[in-house]
Amino acid sequence: MNNRFWLPKLAALSLALAPALSAQTQKAPVEEPQPTQLSPYVTVATRTPHSQRTLGTVVDVITPEEAQRRQLTSFGDVLGDIVGAPTVRTGAAGGINSIFLRGTNSNQTLFLVDGIRMSDSDTDYRNFLGGAAIGGGDTVEIARGPQSTLYGADAIGGVISLRAERGSAAQSKTRVGLEGGTFKSVGGYFHSQGESSGVAYNVSVRGSHTDNERENNSFDSINTSARIDVEVDPAINIGATVRWFQGDYESPGSRFAPTLDEESQEQNFLGTVFSEFRNGERLSSRVTLGAQSRRFVPETAGTADYVVKNRRLIADWQTLYLLCDDKLSVTAGVTAENLHTKNTSAWANINKHQDLLAFYINQEFHPTENIYLTGGLRHDDFDTFGEKTTGRASAAWLVANKQLKLRASYGTGFRAPSLIELYGVYGSYVGNPNLKPETSRGWDAGADFYLPEDRGVIGVTWFENRLRDLIATDYTPIPSTTYNVGRARTRGVEVKGDVKLAERTRGQLGYTYLEAKNQSADERLLRRPRHTVTADLGQDFGNGLSAGIGVRWIVDREDIDAQTFATFNAEDYTTLRIYVSYAVNEQLSLRLRVENALDESYEEAHGYPALGTGTFFGVDWKF
Repeated sequence: MNNRFWLPKLAALSLALAPALSAQTQKAPVEEPQPTQLSPYVTVATRTPHSQRTLGTVVDVITPEEAQRRQLTSFGDVLGDIVGAPTVRTGAAGGINSIFLRGTNSNQTLFLVDGIRMSDSDTDYRNFLGGAAIGGGDTVEIARGPQSTLYGADAIGGVISLRAERGSAAQSKTRVGLEGGTFKSVGGYFHSQGESSGVAYNVSVRGSHTDNERENNSFDSINTSARIDVEVDPAINIGATVRWFQGDYESPGSRFAPTLDEESQEQNFLGTVFSEFRNGERLSSRVTLGAQSRRFVPETAGTADYVVKNRRLIADWQTLYLLCDDKLSVTAGVTAENLHTKNTSAWANINKHQDLLAFYINQEFHPTENIYLTGGLRHDDFDTFGEKTTGRASAAWLVANKQLKLRASYGTGFRAPSLIELYGVYGSYVGNPNLKPETSRGWDAGADFYLPEDRGVIGVTWFENRLRDLIATDYTPIPSTTYNVGRARTRGVEVKGDVKLAERTRGQLGYTYLEAKNQSADERLLRRPRHTVTADLGQDFGNGLSAGIGVRWIVDREDIDAQTFATFNAEDYTTLRIYVSYAVNEQLSLRLRVENALDESYEEAHGYPALGTGTFFGVDWKF
C-alpha cells in the first residue's frame, strides 16, 4: 500500500469537512479556556482534556509556574526529577541527554512537541532534550507505560509531551529576564501571553551561552516558540504554533579520547495549523496539519562534510463524541505521516521516504461516579515494514469518599525499525529490509491517596514491561547488518509524594526501584540506576522572598568503561541544588540558584565529567 498519496488526500478531506462541521456549530456555546495553573486537566493520557484524578494512567505534569518557581529552564532539568524516568547526560550543558522511562531505551520513548512527533528511530532528539529550553508558557506532561494505542510507534516506555498553552486574558503578562554566572554563562528571555478581541497569543524567546568547564565545550542556543488562537465564533477556534531551536555545540569528547576540534550545529523547526470545532456539549473535532524538520551538521577537523536531514509532514483528524448522558465518550481519529531521511557524506548516504496511515479509537466509560474505564485500539500501516495493531486498557476506582484511587493499566507497544536499520547507510553496513518492529507488553497497578483540603497526593505504582524482537547490529559479518534478536524486561516500584506541609511550605519526594535486564545476554541494562531518590522542598517566607532546595540521589548502576568497553559498577552520587527568589516589587524580582552545591565529582556517563558547582544570578521584569 502506497501511503504517500494518503497525506495530501487526508489534508484536503480534513479542510473540506471543516466548513461543513462549522456550519452546524455556528451558535453552539463553548466554555471559556481556563488559565493554565488553575486547570486540573491533562491531555496526553487520552488525547483529550481529562481530570488527572480519574485517570488509570500514571501522568506527571510540570506547569510553567512550577518550572519558574524551581528555576528549571531546560528539558533535561525538568525531566531529571520525574519518578521512573532516570536521565543521563554526557557531561555539561548542551550534551546529549538520554532518558530511560521505566528502564526502556531513549528511542523507545515518544517525544511530542505541540502534538508533532519529534522523535523516531532515525531522528536522535537527545541533543534537543539536552539543549532546548522550556518556554514561559510551556507545559510538560509525561505518561508512563506503553502508549502506542494513541500515538503509534516508539511509545513503549511512554510519551513526553511539550505543548504551548493557549494565551489567557486572565493571565495576560509580559516578562523579560537576564541571567549570568559560573562558566561564563549568560542568557536572557522574553515571554508574553494574553488575549484581546478574540485573539490569544503566547510567545517566548530564550537565548543562552556557556563555556562549560572543560576546554572546547561551549554551547550556544536560541529557542523561539509562538502560539496564536483566533476565536472565529463561540464554536470555532483556529490557530497555529511555531518553534525554532538552534544549538551550536563544541564537544571535548571523553576524558580518555578528547576531540578538541569537534563542533556541531543542530536546527529544529516545528509548525502546525489547526482548527477546533464544537457542536454543543457532545461533539468536538480537531484538524491538525503539521511539519517538522531537523538539520544536524557535525564538524570535525580533517573529516569530510556530513549532513543529516529529517523532514516530517503530518495530517491528523480527531473527533470526540459524548454518549449515554456523558457516561461514555468515544475518541476516534486518523493520522497520515510522510517521513524523509537524508544523510550525506563522502562515506555514508541514505535518501529514503516512509509513509504511514493509522486509525485509532479510544473509549472512556464511567458506569458510576466512582469507576472510570478506558479501552482503545490502533492500527498502523507503514509502507516499509508492514502493519501493526496495538491496544490499551485502564481502570480507576475512587473509594473512601473519593480520597483514595485504585488504578491499573495494560497496554502493548512497538518501535518501528528505522530507515537506517532497514536499508543501511554505506557499503559495509547494509541494513535489513526484513526487520520486524520491536514489541512490548506492559502493565502497572497502584494507588493514589489524596490528602484532605487539597493538601496534596501520595502515590505508589508497581510496573513491568516485557520487550521482544529488539533490534541489534551484528558486526561480525562483512557487510554488517541488523537482526531481531533481543529480549528485555524492566520492572519496579515508583513512589511519589507532593504535599503541602504547611501554609507556605510544599515538599515533593520521589523514589524509583528499577530492575532492567537484557534477557538475551542475561545482563543488566546499562546506566539504569536500581535506586533513584529525588526531593524538593520549597518555602514562601512572605514579603516576596521564597527559596527551595532539591536533592537527587543515584545508587547502584552499571556503565561501560570508556577505555576498555567492559561493564563495571559506577559510583553512586548525590547532587544538591538551591534556588532563591525575591520580589522587590510587583514588576522587579531577583533570583539566585546554585547547581551541584556540594561540588560533587561524578559522571552520569563514564568519561564525561559533570559540572562542578555553578552559581547563577538573574533579574526579571514584569509589565
